Amino acid sequence: MRAFFISLSMLFVAGCTQAFFQPHRYIVATPGQYGVEYQPVEFKAADGTALFAWFLPARGAPRATVLYLHGNAENISTHFANVAWMPAAGFNVLALDYRGYGGSQGSPTLEGVQLDIDAAMRTLLARPDVDPARIIIFGQSLGGSLAIHYGARSAYRGNVRAIVVDSAFSDYRRIVREKLASFFLTWPFQWLLPQTVDNDFSPSASVRAVSPIPLLFIHGERDTVVSVEHSQRLFERAASPKELWILPEAGHIQAVRDKAVRARLAEFLTRRAAAPSSLAFR
Repeated sequence: MRAFFISLSMLFVAGCTQAFFQPHRYIVATPGQYGVEYQPVEFKAADGTALFAWFLPARGAPRATVLYLHGNAENISTHFANVAWMPAAGFNVLALDYRGYGGSQGSPTLEGVQLDIDAAMRTLLARPDVDPARIIIFGQSLGGSLAIHYGARSAYRGNVRAIVVDSAFSDYRRIVREKLASFFLTWPFQWLLPQTVDNDFSPSASVRAVSPIPLLFIHGERDTVVSVEHSQRLFERAASPKELWILPEAGHIQAVRDKAVRARLAEFLTRRAAAPSSLAFR
């Protein structure tokens, strides 16, 4: 991860927003190899880009369906373990690979990935095994930042019962400035170069508009990739209902590895899925 942020810093010297995306095509493992039932799903974004995802059906009657948005690197095959426990807890999961990742075609951009999330949402709403009134978005790292922007503006906000944001950064320019400042070769560029970054999709600018969809922020206090201050900043800017869980022993996107945190998160998802939605189908 340190190597990524060094490359991120160097690429931003050239003013390259693409440095936020580090996709891999190679699938290193599948849920089936770990005894988790799954279905490959193919669909298209509004601009025609062919996309790929895995649908993990809940065991028994589903309590809700989770749309999972992974971090900036690799693809769903290296991230699905973060949600592989959810079907046994009673939740469907759709794990999306953004354009350019894994089996999805195209090249990722901040605008294009928002189209991908929207396409995944439409795919879920069309499935007979998904309750359209009980969808929860769970994003980790970059995926959490993407989820906030999407949740604030989506035409399908009424279908979303909650958004869970794990280890997200609060602002694209802020995280670039921090990473430039952390490496001696790029330290001199920390004030000027972040201004070249596309900040139209900034989570900080969008987070207040997510309300009244409930927001849960999760962050590990030992996160050395994205500091916990980012989630604290987002929490402060967000409107209610909102919760902030700071886990003292967790690093970057490590919180859900803990069984106690998984149980707590499952209880949160169940509670939010069962609660009436003030936005539903407006």
